[in-house]
Amino acid sequence: MREFTDPFLDFARRRREPAVVQTLRSTAAAVISYVVALHLSSEPAPLTAPLTALLVVQVTLYTTLVTGVRRVNSVIAGVLLAVGFSALVGLTWWSLGLIILAALVVGRFVKVGEFVPEVAISAMLVLGVTRVSATAWDRVLETLIGAGVGMLFNVLLAPPVWVESAGGAIEELAARMRRLLLDLGEEVGGHTPVARAAARLHEARRLDHDIVQVDVSLRQAEDSLRLNPRVKEGLLSRVVLRTGLDTLEISAVVLRVVCRSLTDLAKERTEEWLFEPDVGLALRDVFEHLARAVESFAVLITTQVSANAEEAEERLTAELTAGRVSRDRVADLFLAQVQRHPRQWQLHGALLAEIDRILDELDVEKRSQRLVEELDRQSREQRQRFRVLSRVRQRLRLREPGEVLEPGARGRRE
Repeated sequence: MREFTDPFLDFARRRREPAVVQTLRSTAAAVISYVVALHLSSEPAPLTAPLTALLVVQVTLYTTLVTGVRRVNSVIAGVLLAVGFSALVGLTWWSLGLIILAALVVGRFVKVGEFVPEVAISAMLVLGVTRVSATAWDRVLETLIGAGVGMLFNVLLAPPVWVESAGGAIEELAARMRRLLLDLGEEVGGHTPVARAAARLHEARRLDHDIVQVDVSLRQAEDSLRLNPRVKEGLLSRVVLRTGLDTLEISAVVLRVVCRSLTDLAKERTEEWLFEPDVGLALRDVFEHLARAVESFAVLITTQVSANAEEAEERLTAELTAGRVSRDRVADLFLAQVQRHPRQWQLHGALLAEIDRILDELDVEKRSQRLVEELDRQSREQRQRFRVLSRVRQRLRLREPGEVLEPGARGRRE
């Protein structure tokens, strides 16, 4: 009995995951669109409507609207081509090849995105029937029903906002970086075999794959914030998460370089400690502060409560300050050690530069600067995108209701 109930229990526990939500919403929209098409279409089995609904309904409202418009455009373009071809030629091998070629070319120009093949499919299906006009109208009608039900489904029942799942993915990435930094701190104070150092380098390289997965989750969260009536400050939330992930990505790259430097150092010092005991303790202090700083930074960019954000920012500032103090102590110890034993001095300098880079990337002031720059960039793009509309609004604001401008005084208010 347990073998049969566990999958259902697991499905219930995961009901808020994107895949589960997508499954339930798509199924409901497809059934509803089929029922509507049965009453409006002359086809005995109007399966184009539920097929369109399955393709249109997405996890987020933004992608649903975009997909719906592209899907309708592709079908209408294919149907118009088929109607035009049917009026000139019948269905032959050369006319079939010609309409497929024309449909694929037209699909590129009408900007239907991933539905370019749908233009050719619609054209072929309509061209292959005897009653072209009736079939063309039914196919367009069913497509409009499926797209309309799919878009209306997500407008009336707004999909959830996936910021929480994206924030969880960012926190998991930060947790893996934190564990790696703590492991490095434990190992720099003694003898580190080359194999162990190489294993840490491999862990750092795996962070690239983790970042790709987090980016996918974040893109979904960004789409869920667009055009969503449940969100008031969608742009700010998107920018905070995106700039935060960019910072963690840069820090992960630098962390990989840190592991590379330590691995090179381990290859040169196979029979001795990587660093002298006092240097190792100071470096361990630095890595511990960096680990806690990464954790606080992730909390800062993902928290939804202002009080928690302020607390995380205070912890981040304290850890960065303590990390810089420990870094300066390491620099002094490195200088003394290099003066006594100048072997691999370039690796010592590289390690300090990499620590500086991580401290700089996590800096609170730099984060604020990035936020301002990204918000400005987004605002400029929106103004350019809606430049004509903005000009019309500006001119309307220049004239008050009932105001008459004198000849030659256009654009100047009295």
